[in-house]
Amino acid sequence: MQWRRLLVIYLIALKGVQVAKILMVDDGISFDGNSLEQGPLGGAETAFISLANSFSERGHEVLIRNNCSRAMKKNNIDWAPLENGVPDHCDLYIANRSDKLLTLSCDSRAVVFWIHNPAQYLLKFRYLTKIWSRKPVIVFSGNFHANSYPNWAPDGGRKIVPYGISEEFVKVEPIGTIPEPKAIFTSNPLRSLSWLLGIWKDYINPQMPNAELHIYSGAATYGELGSSQKGQMQLILDEARAMGNKNVCLHDPIPKKPLADVLSRSRVLPYRGDPGETFCLAVGEAQAAGLPVVVQDIGCVAERVINGKTGFVTGNDEEFSNATLKLLRDDKLWRRNHEMSLKLQRNWGWNDAAAEFEGLIG
Repeated sequence: MQWRRLLVIYLIALKGVQVAKILMVDDGISFDGNSLEQGPLGGAETAFISLANSFSERGHEVLIRNNCSRAMKKNNIDWAPLENGVPDHCDLYIANRSDKLLTLSCDSRAVVFWIHNPAQYLLKFRYLTKIWSRKPVIVFSGNFHANSYPNWAPDGGRKIVPYGISEEFVKVEPIGTIPEPKAIFTSNPLRSLSWLLGIWKDYINPQMPNAELHIYSGAATYGELGSSQKGQMQLILDEARAMGNKNVCLHDPIPKKPLADVLSRSRVLPYRGDPGETFCLAVGEAQAAGLPVVVQDIGCVAERVINGKTGFVTGNDEEFSNATLKLLRDDKLWRRNHEMSLKLQRNWGWNDAAAEFEGLIG
């Protein structure tokens, strides 16, 4: 709402923050200002749009150049196809993921290279030379992520800025009653869904036949990348579809707002973790909606869960299965973890992340 934006601008002005011209550039899959609200979207794209929206709400002039199909204005943000070029000047230039974006000619007070995958892929000559030449501040999502880029590698500074959790999840109203024993999976099916189906079949379903596993996942979330991996994903989704006799229910992925409601009415999100992830929005969103999470200590996910308070970080398959069963069965345990999730995992949003990025402007 316009009055809210004006209030935010006024409060920021009181703190002495100057209005900046911020250029955000991406050359990945096609998305635009409508993508976040119209359908399921991958984590990196969700982060990109959410940060841009927060910059705009904070009063900055925001321009996005990416592979959108047409120019548009949305939430006071100027979107245009990257192929049409970039402005000559800005205060903050954010190159998202791709090394090619570091070579674009744009005079700026501060340059950020925002990456979303473990940083080993940067240790190639074509990346290192561009980073050495442009000297951007490299922004990571957490400690696991930052540690994936060695100390000897070039940079113009390093900063950790966790993803924010969108308001759809932060503001969801708790249902008040204890949910039925329903587990939920909302990530990429290639990220250990087949493993989870095995855990469900061999451990959880035999001990708790009335429990249900609901899967909201598919290729549509990942655009062109999802299309290229559709065959691999479909094999796993077919495996899930064949387990209806084990109370496994397969759903299409859904937009953020209805997903937040589904999460708030579920009992646990069991998710193994993946070494290729650097934040895992699925785990963060679930806890913000009041849903406890069970993970293994793989990759970044242990950073997302407060062990014993907002879920459990486990060391092996047996511990994982037992923790999931406890949250499905034990109402008092679930209630404690639910309440602590609401209390502790709603305290960092995209407005906070935007403020951290602002601090990089010299």
